Formats: sequence, structure tokens, C-alpha cells
Amino acid sequence: MNDMASATQSVLVEREIAHPPEKIWRALTQPHLIAEWLMKNDFQPVVGHRFDFSAEWGSVSCEVLEIEAPRSLSYSWGDHELKTVVTWTLAPAGAGTLLRMEQTGFRPDQPRYFHGARSGWPRFLAALEELLARMG
Repeated sequence: MNDMASATQSVLVEREIAHPPEKIWRALTQPHLIAEWLMKNDFQPVVGHRFDFSAEWGSVSCEVLEIEAPRSLSYSWGDHELKTVVTWTLAPAGAGTLLRMEQTGFRPDQPRYFHGARSGWPRFLAALEELLARMG
């Protein structure tokens, strides 16, 4: 029998967005744009770059792990307790893009983080879609 106690949980959000991958990529990788839909940050699209997202409730430490413009972006996301990885995948879909966000690595003993991410990411992606519409 498998020991499920060691299994981690993931949050996955997928959206089909009526904008090209290159435009969405800008919103995912330009600090001033990221700040409009996610959080204040000092992101740079460079593997190994360490950066923080900060909000009223605190901050989260991250490091860029992989980057392949305009197809995929991956960074660690955590604090002293949380060690997760956020991966964005962009795939052309008709006239738009299938955008996939997966955050992996939530331990079973971290329900607060997991539920926070599960409720937070759909809101962040809604804000991202609003930003993309304003970008024209």
C-alpha cells in the first residue's frame, strides 16, 4: 500500500484567454504588469534570479527556475514553512492561448496554504484577464 502521507498536493488553474501568448507572457514577466494583477515584486525573467512578491499580508520568496519565452515559466514560491513551485504554461489555442498555472508541493499538513492558493489563484487570473483587456 502506498504511503499517502508523503504525497503533496497541487493547485491547477487553466484558462482559455483570447490574447496571443506573447502578450500574456509580457503580463507574466514584466514587474510593473505583474504588480497590477498579482503583487508588488522585483521579478526579472532570468534563471536563478531571486525575487519577492509582497502584499499587505506579508511577502513570499521566490527564485526563477526555468524560463522559455513565450511558452513556460517556473519559479519557487515559499517562506520558512512553504516550499512550492509555480509553473506557467502557455499554448496557442485557436485565436488565443491556453494558460495553465500549476502550484505544486503543498504538504498534507499545510491545509491553510493549500486552501489559500486554491481560492487565490482564480482571483489572480481574473485580474490578469482584466489587465490583458486594458493592455489593448
